[in-house]
Amino acid sequence: MLKNNIEDALNEQIKNELYSSYLYLSMSAHFESINLSGFANWLRLQYEEEVSHAMKIFKHINDRGGRVILQAIDQPPSDFQSPLHIFENVLEHERQITELINKLYELALNESDYPAQVMLQWFISEQVEEEKMAVEIVEQLKLIGDQGTALLMLDKRLGSREG
Repeated sequence: MLKNNIEDALNEQIKNELYSSYLYLSMSAHFESINLSGFANWLRLQYEEEVSHAMKIFKHINDRGGRVILQAIDQPPSDFQSPLHIFENVLEHERQITELINKLYELALNESDYPAQVMLQWFISEQVEEEKMAVEIVEQLKLIGDQGTALLMLDKRLGSREG
């Protein structure tokens, strides 16, 4: 059985993961509107991944006899600047999620909640991957700028990402 403070924290993280998905879907819509469908594809896949993260926590709560209580999700921004600025925001957002996951893990440690620790270890590893991908795209965008052939080549590469 889940302790109330762990259950509350996990429900909060479901909200955070769903907000992440909503944010990335909004960014994807922006890229579609400026005909950068590869960037849009990459972010749409991120959207799907974030939903799956929320569902992983959802399942964990239910498997442990807890109760999922969905919380309101803030509206994400819809106006964005350059591709570089967007991916700098992606990176900053992923770093914030990493911090939240780390705090959840610390809570699970303090409460001796071993099943939550195991589940959260998966998220810790996942966040390393998430940040790495965002850093790579940010650094590539810094090299190539916001226009030209190189941007279109990166768009094509990001469009080849599969779920």
